[in-house]
Amino acid sequence: MISAAASILEGDEGGVVFIWGSAAFAWDTDDEAARRYAAVQLVRNKAATARAVANAFGVTTMTLWRWSASYEDSGIVGLVANKKGPKGQRLVDARKVSRIHKLRDQGKSLRAIAAAIGTSTQPVRHALGLTGPRAAARGDEEMQDEGATLSGVDETDTTLDVERALLPLPLPVPRVEERVAARVGLLDEAAPVFTEGAGLPRLGTLLVLPALKTTGLIEAGEAVYRRLRNGFYGLTSMLLMMVFLALMREPRAEGATRLPPADLGRLLGLDRAPEVKTIRRKLAEMAGHKAGSELVSELARNHVKVAPEELGYLYLDGHVRVYSGTRDLQEAHVTRMRISAPATLETWACDMQGDPVFVVTSPPSASLVSEIHRLLPELRTLVGERRITIVFDRGGWSPGLFAEIVEAGFDFLTYRKGKCPVEPKRAFVEQTYTADDVPHVYMLSDRMIRLRLEKSVVGKRTFTCRQVVRLCDNGHQTHIVTSKQKISAAEIAYRMFNRWREENYFRYGREHFALDSLDSYAADSDDLTREVPNPKRKDIQTRLKKARADLQKAMSLMGKATTANREAKRPTMRGFKIANADLTATVSDAEAKVARLEERLSNTPARLPLAEVRPNATVLDEERKLVTHAIRMATYNAESSLARMLIGSFPLDESRSLLREAFNTPGDLSVHDGILDVRIDPLSAPRRTRALAALCEQLTATKTTYPGTPLVIRYAMKSHPGIS
Repeated sequence: MISAAASILEGDEGGVVFIWGSAAFAWDTDDEAARRYAAVQLVRNKAATARAVANAFGVTTMTLWRWSASYEDSGIVGLVANKKGPKGQRLVDARKVSRIHKLRDQGKSLRAIAAAIGTSTQPVRHALGLTGPRAAARGDEEMQDEGATLSGVDETDTTLDVERALLPLPLPVPRVEERVAARVGLLDEAAPVFTEGAGLPRLGTLLVLPALKTTGLIEAGEAVYRRLRNGFYGLTSMLLMMVFLALMREPRAEGATRLPPADLGRLLGLDRAPEVKTIRRKLAEMAGHKAGSELVSELARNHVKVAPEELGYLYLDGHVRVYSGTRDLQEAHVTRMRISAPATLETWACDMQGDPVFVVTSPPSASLVSEIHRLLPELRTLVGERRITIVFDRGGWSPGLFAEIVEAGFDFLTYRKGKCPVEPKRAFVEQTYTADDVPHVYMLSDRMIRLRLEKSVVGKRTFTCRQVVRLCDNGHQTHIVTSKQKISAAEIAYRMFNRWREENYFRYGREHFALDSLDSYAADSDDLTREVPNPKRKDIQTRLKKARADLQKAMSLMGKATTANREAKRPTMRGFKIANADLTATVSDAEAKVARLEERLSNTPARLPLAEVRPNATVLDEERKLVTHAIRMATYNAESSLARMLIGSFPLDESRSLLREAFNTPGDLSVHDGILDVRIDPLSAPRRTRALAALCEQLTATKTTYPGTPLVIRYAMKSHPGIS
């Protein structure tokens, strides 16, 4: 923008000046006279001040004054550039710098770039930073070679000495033209253009890209949202931005304020990363499509396609996301905190490794039984004709639900709820199940049982299933019920106890990926027609419980007085009551109070419409949370994939800490011959560096391309100084 009325748009092929949104002047790249004429006319027509025009056209006000004087003297002919003296080399202007960098990113040599823009190689070297003190520090002899590449190495040489050739911490080239185009809506999104350099902060974050590719996050985003509105930051760059923030343990949009924009911009292939307000605006745009559930479903379908062997057992569990704001949300019991608090309920599904597959937002007060019943058709659509096993805890206990699960073509596995008959010790046999080369030994009993069905289940009164009981060293017995018949009791026990992997994901997600964070302050009105427990009934029940306790205490005192009474002194009940009048009155009052409260309780409805209980009740907006859940879920799964790739070269229980260090490690970045070279600095210990070097070899073998570019990523590790 030049002024409120005028704006300028310049690119590789020329420029256009708009006045009140209409194109007024235009020029080609080499038509300097037309460009100067546009600047002069803007001042003469008073569309903008001379200073604003000079800044927009990249000249001083004195130069602009000379243009105006030449135009008044000779017309437009006076604006034709006519340099006096010998025609030697001259530096390129700012309009051609961007084109030079684009040609360089395509692998063009200095001679080819110079021929394309109509100059010698020296101005090209200057624009690329290959002249002056920085170039001299890398060796004058290399920089004098006409065929030298950006890294200072001859193009015929297939090796690349990044440590010797790259500049330390170069700033990305400002992409002013593209940002201006984006501002007027003429740019779909900025394409990645990487800044080569040494010691780039947090370059190790790019290690996640091959694993992120397997999650299908970028493809799922494109399938659901197609594209975002025209702007500098597009859908791909926003998804990658959120993934990178999560890996740096700043998963919320506010985390962008704690990281240098230029550092994140280098990872995105942009001059700077988006600010917090831009991230929020883009997330709001995605949430506005109301397609968060579809994005999660796309990721789930990709999960089933990529890792079908991990979906033999699907672990379902409810998760309570505590809310600490001021809005009127319904309370839920938080098991880990052992309190009731305002919260949002969610139902998560994880595979056998504990990696999340999908998540759905549950209605307030929804039980796990009702959620499993609701999800059965979606699970059948997700897994096709496969007969998978649904695993859940005691919250899903319902013999009627078990029969429904089996009828739908699934198996179930859960703990038994309520009082269970104790199995005799002679029924237990030691059994072993080996998983991942680790033997698991249990003392188990195994038999068939019958469960009584509710009256609502038509045609059946009982349900037959298998019961496996584990005997612990302290004598405690854990009862497990299942419909699976063809596997060993030891495997049933292992699969049931494997449910803790999902709990581990909840804990890790809360600590590292802001699983319970509030990503949006928006809220909607709750369904005021749904029925909720009547709070008055709870109050009456509390008072009735106290009244019954008081009655019991009074009756106890009356009994003690009766025992202490001597028949010779008070042979009749009338005489006994007269002697204990106060105690008799206390019992009568307590009985009357209990009777009144019982009658009042029977006349109080158990449930009422929400409008009569909490007319201002709200629920948090779920769309943006589903979007962030999907992104962080894919990020966690990608990190888990990298952790499992480290098995054999590093202990699994330490692999995530190694990855957290690697993601925040600097390195060198270069582009050549269609390859994006990523060389990461050594880690804190040689054994960690060796393990990550082995991981880099595996990741390089995948030949993953950077999203939105044809560049194939190649990973490597630098060695510790003095260590081979």
